[in-house]
Amino acid sequence: MLTVYLVLLFAVPSYLTISPLGGLGRPSVLWGLVLLFWWILAALQRRGAPLLRVAQPVRIFFLALVVVALVSFAAALLRGQPADQISPAATALVRLASWGGVLLVAIDGIRTNADAARLARRLALAGVLFAALGLAQFLTGQSLLGWINLIPGLGADAGDVATRGAFTRPSATATHPLEYGTVVVAALPLAITAAVNRGFRSAAATASALWWWLGVGILLLASLLTVSRSALIGLGVALIASLPAIPRAYRWFVAVGGVMIAGVVFALIPGMFGTLVNLFAGASNDPSTLSRQAALARVPDFLASSPTIGQGFGTFLPRYYIFDNGWVLLTVELGALGVACMAAMVLSGIFSALWASRHSPYEETRAMSRALAASLLTAAVLLLFFDGLSFPMSAGLIFFLAGLCGALRTIAASDDLLVRDLGRVSRAEPEDSVSGEGVRPSSIAARDPAFRFATARSEDT
Repeated sequence: MLTVYLVLLFAVPSYLTISPLGGLGRPSVLWGLVLLFWWILAALQRRGAPLLRVAQPVRIFFLALVVVALVSFAAALLRGQPADQISPAATALVRLASWGGVLLVAIDGIRTNADAARLARRLALAGVLFAALGLAQFLTGQSLLGWINLIPGLGADAGDVATRGAFTRPSATATHPLEYGTVVVAALPLAITAAVNRGFRSAAATASALWWWLGVGILLLASLLTVSRSALIGLGVALIASLPAIPRAYRWFVAVGGVMIAGVVFALIPGMFGTLVNLFAGASNDPSTLSRQAALARVPDFLASSPTIGQGFGTFLPRYYIFDNGWVLLTVELGALGVACMAAMVLSGIFSALWASRHSPYEETRAMSRALAASLLTAAVLLLFFDGLSFPMSAGLIFFLAGLCGALRTIAASDDLLVRDLGRVSRAEPEDSVSGEGVRPSSIAARDPAFRFATARSEDT
């Protein structure tokens, strides 16, 4: 079910909607609501408590975020709102519910390393294919998606691609080039780690690694060709955050490969080097930079009436002001409490993955955990440069990554307990040849009921 969400999130253009449903008609949003309904049914049917309790701070802070959003919405209605603000606010709550469905199903539905690795591979592959479409747009100067407008019953605006200077700014199936850049650089740590670890497998063919390295090259190339300061900053964050997940023997390989790709880009595309340099050299006088600085100065004015719970989620429309900063916009809409809950959810996801990387006895799980933490950190940092929660693809990606990070906390705890239990069994029964090497909860569930929860609902994920 989560794989279906990935397909709808990345393969279907994020600006495409089912016309009668308006903003709620995006397929990924609708499927997220299906996931939430499915999670609620599973929770109601669950009997008894799991035999292994693992704290899930990601879920706790997300639920706190939901509470703050509901209170803020109610307070906004009590203060009185223009008629045209009520519908966007209600739509924003529905989007939050959809993201919650993805996050909760990921946390509670992924119970084995195999399931987590499968989704991580698919997410990395989706990022590579997404980047490849953007490269095709860059080379052709066309969106290549105009045929979508011919599908009856769908509302879509696949117009011309954006440009900066003499270069096309690709967006693939995203709504905006900044959203495209976020997905590309956030997928990079996963692709690099998949290449090093043969797709998060303990053993696999060398040919598999070569394909993953090709994907890394595509992502690096696409990041450079975004013609975006934020994407280049995100690229730096992604590479630095990926270092703990990359063995020392591969770090120079990645660095040299990145420099070679950059050299080829600058050599084959005249003017690209100067354009990228000017993006940063002229940043102080750039209209977008000045707009961001002016926006920060206006925040106290917009927060004055309700600094704790904000103006109301989804009520701050572009006609008032456009914040090219997702964290600032969230502060205005949900106040100090709301942005604190969102930040805590993201940070708890990162630290849950890092906790898993320290406690899992399996190297592929540790590497995958570090990669997911790097991807989530990259996506969160890029919220500083555009209102990412207003875009379905970047928002959905953040909550998907946070859910995967939370799931790895449970998986690592299960694996650690399994190995320790097997150690006790081997000491008590020396004639038994059971070993912890390469064994997963799915293989011992029948031996010990304490591990049956580890595989519950995994096939439905």
